[in-house]
Amino acid sequence: MAILKMANTIITFLSVFVLCISAAEGRKTLNAINGEVDDGICKSIVETQGYKCEEHKVTTDDGYILSLQRMPARRSGANADKPPVLLQHGIFSDASTWLFNSPEESLAFILADNGYDVWLANTRGTKYSSEHTSLNPNDKAYWDWSWDQLSAYDLSASVNYVYKNTGQKLHYAGHSLGTLIALAAFSQHKVLDSLRSAALLSPIAHLNQIPSQPTKIAADIFIANVVYWLGIREFDPIGQDAANVLDKICHLPGVNCSNLMTVFTGPNCCVNSSRTDFSMEPTSTKNLIHLSQMIRTGKIAMYDYGDQQQNMAHYGRASPPLYDMTSIPNDFPLFLSYGGKDTLSDVIDVQVLLDDLKDHERDKLVAAFVEEYAHIDFVRGVNARQVVYEPMMAFFKLN
Repeated sequence: MAILKMANTIITFLSVFVLCISAAEGRKTLNAINGEVDDGICKSIVETQGYKCEEHKVTTDDGYILSLQRMPARRSGANADKPPVLLQHGIFSDASTWLFNSPEESLAFILADNGYDVWLANTRGTKYSSEHTSLNPNDKAYWDWSWDQLSAYDLSASVNYVYKNTGQKLHYAGHSLGTLIALAAFSQHKVLDSLRSAALLSPIAHLNQIPSQPTKIAADIFIANVVYWLGIREFDPIGQDAANVLDKICHLPGVNCSNLMTVFTGPNCCVNSSRTDFSMEPTSTKNLIHLSQMIRTGKIAMYDYGDQQQNMAHYGRASPPLYDMTSIPNDFPLFLSYGGKDTLSDVIDVQVLLDDLKDHERDKLVAAFVEEYAHIDFVRGVNARQVVYEPMMAFFKLN
């Protein structure tokens, strides 16, 4: 009975998301007509805090034009004297997540003030990476990708761009989905020659034990597949019309929306409750289907087309290939930090990943457990500097 009630709630949310998508499409068209131009992350967030910032663009091998922001100096103006660091955000986010809090609390600012050459990545489909060489976000084909492509194309394009422009190997830091695409690449021995180390915050790999009940049920009842079958390829949870509908739904009997972030990510202990001025970025419906497949099967595999013939056409085999975490080189430096309250990067799932890495050289693997942290604390926790970022920078210094 409880599961049915939760399923009904999720289906109600699905209706909201469909309206969100309609609102987003209308907004894109209106913005295009009005000629609205966004100032970009550098001008709107970084430079306003007194830091130098550069806007860069890189094109992936499959035609997506990604934006990168570079912070090449401390706020004092002194140029970076440490290696570059590439920061990769998670799902429903963009690079602004690393700049959300004050300069004393946000990882990008902290790294810059500690002398690192900071680069911020924005994955395809997000606000600042919506261009393509031949497609636009209104084309269904634009959204024909999952995290397979983020790993194979976006990650490699961003890493190679930073490497070529700085002439130095770089450190990598990812959160949530940003850790999954990196682990997948590492398991295939990709981009490793350009990296010094990787820091994985709220690592996502094995998802079978995920305790977020709404997320688990959404996967079990194939919500993302239904959205895809309805012809909706872009999954965009933004829009004022949708917010109005959501407000009405949240006042229905039996529906508790008092803290949606907690419902999906866990009870974040240390996020500034006064800061609610953040947006959510779209992803592809196909990406959500792929993640749902991982939750249901417990496998870290490429996208399953659900048909042996289609899988044969894409992979030359009836089932999608697995990403083997045990094949990550044992001497590649890895820093993992995970939380005891995280309902997306579950402690049990992380332990399975650590078991995959049990043969890693002891001085090349650090696993930092933070009992009170949930998923969002790692990027927006007001004490993350002391709890996570300083140990991470100490690890960078050794590598």
